[in-house]
Amino acid sequence: MKRDDIIIQKAIIHILDGSVGMPVLSDRELECGPDLYDFFRAHLEKITESDDVKQCSFSPESEIRDELSMFDPEQFVAVSQKLAAFLYSIMNSNIDIPSADLAVLLFRHEEQAYLGILKMNYKSSYTHLTVSDLGENTNNIIKQKALLPSEGQKLSEAAVIRLSDMDIMLLEKKYEVNGVKTNYMSELYLKCHGKLSQKARLNIVTKAVDQINQKYFDEEDVQRSMETKKVLYDAFEDGGGLSVETVKEKLFAENEDMRRDFEEKIEKYHIDAEEIRPINKQTIKKFERQFIKTDTGIEISIPMDQYDNQDIVEFITNSDGSISVLIKNISHMTSK
Repeated sequence: MKRDDIIIQKAIIHILDGSVGMPVLSDRELECGPDLYDFFRAHLEKITESDDVKQCSFSPESEIRDELSMFDPEQFVAVSQKLAAFLYSIMNSNIDIPSADLAVLLFRHEEQAYLGILKMNYKSSYTHLTVSDLGENTNNIIKQKALLPSEGQKLSEAAVIRLSDMDIMLLEKKYEVNGVKTNYMSELYLKCHGKLSQKARLNIVTKAVDQINQKYFDEEDVQRSMETKKVLYDAFEDGGGLSVETVKEKLFAENEDMRRDFEEKIEKYHIDAEEIRPINKQTIKKFERQFIKTDTGIEISIPMDQYDNQDIVEFITNSDGSISVLIKNISHMTSK
């Protein structure tokens, strides 16, 4: 979702500070001006355009699903209070879950109604404080511990729910619950389930590829490393997505042992059926360049779209086993 296409209809803030011992629930909606609308729209865009987001569905036993199944905009404040109180009850029983303000938003995007649940974990920062005493001013520096994330920062915990079919876009982070790191937002609060995020799926594939390469190739085999990155880069550049089958065919087709090892590492995650299609360009930015550092201390950065163009760059294996890198057809150079 792009921020300019988001229309916020209602908004409310509830204070979920663990040090207070109870939630401070607002009884009235926020009166939003242009700056506050922009603030919320910016965060909604970051959430929905993130490759960390999971596509989820409610489980039948979800209390949140029951609360929203007959959602009435006229009951927005009361519903938001129930959502906040339920979340606080989970936080209050698990002290590792950070305090936050909970923003609940009712908004529209492309004629669809959505409910946004934004857990805005507190940040600490410093500011000045002026104290007046007997006609004299003293300026001090104090630490504020309940600052909200800025417009430019990413939230780590949020849910955007499409009210027509209850589909969920979820950002979450694990915290300790009863001694175990737990995705409490999906398991305890929303009670939903879904697929791994695009970023998580990509990380699984690249990690498996790296492990296979380390097992079957020399650690300093730069050529193999570049070939691997080129395959991944081409998949995203040509089709926009990466499939597990493409990785197997392009990288492991000639070695049955490597192919089998790769399949074993991937199969437990159940990610081979669909293509990996990141939304955010930053997710695949690491595949756009190959960085090489020689034993003599020289560092080279090669754009992957030029890597196999021998009119621009050529890798030459010499008779003594050393490698020469020949950069060609340079008409202009700059120094940084």
